[in-house]
Amino acid sequence: MSRRAPTLEDVAREAGVSRATVSRVVNGIRNVDPEIQEVVRGAIERTGYAPNRAARSLVIRRAETVALVVSGAGDTTDAGQNAFATSVFADPFFGRVVSGIVGFLRPRSMHPVLMFAESAQAREEVLTYLRQGRADGALVVSTHADDPLPALIADARLPAVLFARPSRPVRLSYVDLAHRDGGRLAAEHLLARGCRRPATVCGPLDVAASQERLAGFRDTLARHGHPCVPVAEGGFTLDSGLAAMSDLLARHPDTDGVFAANDLMAQGACQIVREHGRRVPEDVAVVGFDDSGIAVTCRPRLTTIRQPVEEMAAEMARLLDEHIHGVRTEATSVIFDPELVVRDSA
Repeated sequence: MSRRAPTLEDVAREAGVSRATVSRVVNGIRNVDPEIQEVVRGAIERTGYAPNRAARSLVIRRAETVALVVSGAGDTTDAGQNAFATSVFADPFFGRVVSGIVGFLRPRSMHPVLMFAESAQAREEVLTYLRQGRADGALVVSTHADDPLPALIADARLPAVLFARPSRPVRLSYVDLAHRDGGRLAAEHLLARGCRRPATVCGPLDVAASQERLAGFRDTLARHGHPCVPVAEGGFTLDSGLAAMSDLLARHPDTDGVFAANDLMAQGACQIVREHGRRVPEDVAVVGFDDSGIAVTCRPRLTTIRQPVEEMAAEMARLLDEHIHGVRTEATSVIFDPELVVRDSA
């Protein structure tokens, strides 16, 4: 026969306190003496009691979950949405976002629920999910500049925090990086190495971060006498980095330095340079962006601009927690600084 699951009454008997006191401790109600809280927690551990999450949610009026929403404004067909989900899971950037969020939420007994919002119907499902209180708020990662979801969430007055500044102003908190400074750091490093014909593999130009990284790179080079910088647009993928670098070398075979707007594209750039019989960094120096795991597995190891994604994602979760608990009532922004990490490719 299976053993009966421990109850609040079992914990109360073990601790020598009332059932109501145990309930207050389990539900995080603060008007319990700290010494009694320790006694109750010890009794919980000894009995193996596990709180009923549904009952707890009724008491504290929170779901203790947050929606992690990956949103965009792309292909609305089933095949397109499946491809979108596949591309998200294949991107090391998203894994780092999840790691940062879970690292903050787990010690607080909160849990993320992954949702995709690539169509009007999917966006409405997210809004309904939040309105019904099935999640306490949303952490939104948008993949497209025209994504309408942030404005819809703001209009519905639902608690949410965005990863990256939205392309159009909305009254939602966000966390972002000073991307223009990252482009500047890349340009300064290539110039310091003596590169005289630098170029760039930029990210998708409908993404604000790509625009900012490109602007920072171009502006810095212009200040140092390089008025025209060759550009090839990529899509933040390895294949797009291969194609863009091939295009650059076809148009500008004398290129001696490249800034790729993420590490995947930088890895592709290194591969194409070698296929053209040239050396990295002796003939062509390559700088990436993100400082992802790819930066240290790539050969040569990538010099890159560090984006502290895990810390940024944890800050998103922290801000959302403040909004959920009413500690923060106004939207705010937190901007992180990039950092040059020098390895072998430049």
